[in-house]
Amino acid sequence: MTAEAPAAPALSHGRLVPVTVHFDDLDALGLLHNARYPVLVERAWSELWAGEGFRFEGDWAAAGDACNAVRELTIGYEAPVTRPGDYAVHLWLDRLGTTGLTYGFRFCSADGATTYARGTRVLVRLDSGTLRPAPWSEAFRTAGRALLRPAD
Repeated sequence: MTAEAPAAPALSHGRLVPVTVHFDDLDALGLLHNARYPVLVERAWSELWAGEGFRFEGDWAAAGDACNAVRELTIGYEAPVTRPGDYAVHLWLDRLGTTGLTYGFRFCSADGATTYARGTRVLVRLDSGTLRPAPWSEAFRTAGRALLRPAD
């Protein structure tokens, strides 16, 4: 008789997006380099939004909601990632405003059970011509509402 692995915790909000840590993402100590976490989170968000039809394809004027900039990033490291392999990023929105949003994330094991890092990032939607804040489209807001974390 073999023991089965415990079931991964169910997500109460957001989505779990698979990511891969490669050998060259590790630092000299064999740990995932601190600067790689935001890159992997960004890749996970890009994949999630592309699945919703929002992507940058080389033309900022046509990018619409993909034309945005980071205003703030916070990250806390909870446990070291010590080897390459399959992991995941748990993504959700904490706030969806008219021209900005705040998203939360957890860098975690592939099943979502172990958290290695967590943080938030504030994005501002930009007008591609003026680089001033611009409102999110209604299609983006609809997709974003599905990712909002319920109020505690």
